[in-house]
Amino acid sequence: MGQADLPLVEQFRSWILPDGGAREADRKAFFEDAVVVLDTNVLLSLYEYNPAVRNQVLAALKQISEHLWLPYQVGQEFVRGRRRVIIARSKELGGAAVVIDRHLQQAYKAVEAASGHVKHLLKKYANDDAAQSILDATVNQATFKSLLAEWQDLLKGHAKRLKSDHDLLPSAVESDDPVLPEVAALFGDRIAPPTDYAVVQQRLEEAVSFRFPNEIPPGFADAGKGKPLDQVGDYLVWAEILDMAADPEVKRVLFVSADTKKDWYEELDGKDAKRPWPQLFEEIRQRTGAELRIEQPGQFFQGVEEFLAPTIELTTATYDEIDRAAEAVAQRSTEGLPAVRDDNAHAAVPPDGLAVEAYRAAGLTTRAARQFAESERRRHFQWWLIGATAELGFRAPADEEPLVDVCAAVRSKVRPAPEWHPGTVLAQGEWPYRSDTWVAPWFVQLVRELGETDRLPLQRLAARQVQSRA
Repeated sequence: MGQADLPLVEQFRSWILPDGGAREADRKAFFEDAVVVLDTNVLLSLYEYNPAVRNQVLAALKQISEHLWLPYQVGQEFVRGRRRVIIARSKELGGAAVVIDRHLQQAYKAVEAASGHVKHLLKKYANDDAAQSILDATVNQATFKSLLAEWQDLLKGHAKRLKSDHDLLPSAVESDDPVLPEVAALFGDRIAPPTDYAVVQQRLEEAVSFRFPNEIPPGFADAGKGKPLDQVGDYLVWAEILDMAADPEVKRVLFVSADTKKDWYEELDGKDAKRPWPQLFEEIRQRTGAELRIEQPGQFFQGVEEFLAPTIELTTATYDEIDRAAEAVAQRSTEGLPAVRDDNAHAAVPPDGLAVEAYRAAGLTTRAARQFAESERRRHFQWWLIGATAELGFRAPADEEPLVDVCAAVRSKVRPAPEWHPGTVLAQGEWPYRSDTWVAPWFVQLVRELGETDRLPLQRLAARQVQSRA
């Protein structure tokens, strides 16, 4: 009798045996007949890819599309999260030039400090004024810029190319999203219905009062973050998977996710060693009888190539992009900083000094505009200024800066909300998009209250944001 056949090992195989007790030889079966569940981060990664990689990934997913199944919670998170991913990417790429300049300026300060130290030594030990003058003429900001100009152009050129390679703009979510119909075609009608509100409430209470305090995976790492429903998203997905797997016809479930935080993966001895929590395999076996396999995106797509003979072969560069995008989306979901939007900006307090920094970056100079940037009654203006200046590259985003999706104006055929004004409310000659935009009510009030010195640069900033998102 082998070890795997011992009753004790069989009873606790989720903990003792690799991959929760499923043999590596059985992996092929998961690609041939399992129900495949893609986590939200896998679907949102499609908005991180450039068009070439996206097309390769979609082609690979089509090979297994008849096995795909979409939990309602994943679908809801995907639909609501698309815009956030696009804006976050636009913000990072838009601010790249400012970040490059900041690092080069820091490098100059280090060189300047080194030069100052040498001049101090020349003065102290040789009183050599001539050598000091030579250093002043040789090591200065002008010569530094000249020496680094080629590198600066190279770095900014790469950043500019990256920005142009990404084809999706925030406006695509409202008008012509090219990714959404592709995802819809992958799933067809294999989509879970909405969970009854009473069931959601029961699951929320179970998670918050029992599972999270006892660190039962998944989702306990989100305890205390934001609203209660925001905390239990992972568990709601898991509960839907358990419901689906209870169908006697379901023998295997393959769950694909880039989320490797501690409420999905157990850390083992070793710096980076970890495995999916054994409780996950144990719970699905006990409650449904189905077998579970959990894979990260890169591993999953390698399996598609290995077992399904796809019509398109993913390149090494594509696998690198899959890993990068999955990590980026998963990281944003765990940062713990909720996005600031039109519906919550009024209650969100900006980090100390951030609105004033954005005020300066926008080129504002008057006392009145600064008062608006500091007033508790002008939160929409402050967050818009913070978001727009980072998104358009006027300043580098701060490390602890939340994602901001607040607009002063939008180009749309449909009024965003009843209180928004048509573009014609702004003066002709000052606002270039009078015929096809809607303007936020707080921005209209702002323009009317501020003088021309502030009004014109603010309208130009709003117009640039409209143009960049069009």
